[in-house]
Amino acid sequence: MDKFVQHGNMNMEVIRREYEINVFINGKRFTKLHIDPHYEKKHSTSINDKIILELVQQLNDRNFEPQYMDDNFEYYVRESLVFESKKYKLIWLIDKNFAYIGIVNAYRRK
Repeated sequence: MDKFVQHGNMNMEVIRREYEINVFINGKRFTKLHIDPHYEKKHSTSINDKIILELVQQLNDRNFEPQYMDDNFEYYVRESLVFESKKYKLIWLIDKNFAYIGIVNAYRRK
């Protein structure tokens, strides 16, 4: 899925990768996950899409309160998710139409 973002006077294309998932968050079923490549700028040596997919599975069958909401999305933060004995932070959003979960950022915690 393509998304254009405005940077100064030029448009830059951001390609989000889409994966099929099967998770329930806040009682809603989600089958699509979009991963924004933003995390790769600073954290590509410690996290990748495979790890993010594992972390998203840890959200399954749980309820979370949004940290922020706007007209289109609810934004969430989850600290201290653990994968292979390492802690990670996950920042994600849920489309208000419940069409998908979007990963905004993810990185390893010390």
